[in-house]
Amino acid sequence: MDTVKQLLVVTGMSGAGKTVAAHALEDVGYYVVDNLPPKLLGNFWDLMASSDDFSQAAVIIDLRSKSFYKTLLEEINSLEDNGQVRATVLFLDCSDDTLVARYKETRRLPPLANNGRLLDGIEEERKIVSGIKNRSNFVIDTSRLSAKELKQRIMTDFSEQPHQPFKIEVMSFGFKYGMPIDADMVVDVRFLPNPFYIPALRPFTGLDKKVFNYVMDKPVTKVFYQKLLDLLKTAIPGYVKEGKEKLTIAIGCTGGQHRSVSIAQQLARDLAKDYPVDMTHREISRYIRK
Repeated sequence: MDTVKQLLVVTGMSGAGKTVAAHALEDVGYYVVDNLPPKLLGNFWDLMASSDDFSQAAVIIDLRSKSFYKTLLEEINSLEDNGQVRATVLFLDCSDDTLVARYKETRRLPPLANNGRLLDGIEEERKIVSGIKNRSNFVIDTSRLSAKELKQRIMTDFSEQPHQPFKIEVMSFGFKYGMPIDADMVVDVRFLPNPFYIPALRPFTGLDKKVFNYVMDKPVTKVFYQKLLDLLKTAIPGYVKEGKEKLTIAIGCTGGQHRSVSIAQQLARDLAKDYPVDMTHREISRYIRK
């Protein structure tokens, strides 16, 4: 059975959040085309219908298209009259006061503010977009929405897949092999007692019980680890509230063999009581005996 393909047309007032909407739609799997002239909608649909690369696409259309914009409603109706597609239209609206404040903040002018008057440009634009607004399947007023809130609204309303829950990745690494560039937080544990200097422990890793116990049983480790865990338990809910989907915590020692692995192992176990946790030991393959 052929996959039913979806075309979402995103339009609305300039400054109402179409760029944020485009990024949110990309995050939930839409193929997004920005600033597509309405007259190309038919051509784009033909391309989409003949391609196996994507099943849902969104086109962002606004007054940057100038005179072409006036044909938007006509082009959508033409697609539907031909039985080719049922286009879903999302219209982003915003109050005049909020639009004026946003334009002043960015020091930009509405597309139709030819004489430099913000309100005149906004009023003229409302007249032009009124027809497509009345045709829209969804209208979202972004006046009281932050960019983060709008993104979440779009992702919730237009994602076919359930929103991914907040996830934590705990990583161990060795500073001698370079800092992990994708870490959100880096914790340096090179001050802890080092099993490397214990001949009986040197060949093993923090995955081995005797190394793990050596590191974690030290009084300095116990004090440090509890403070680290308390810090993370305080900070993580803030990351969740801000809409972050994944937090990567990197624990580093000199070689990524003993101390960082031990701390990371315990941290992953404790955080997994409240959150989904992935565990990565970046350097461990260097030390596992074959």
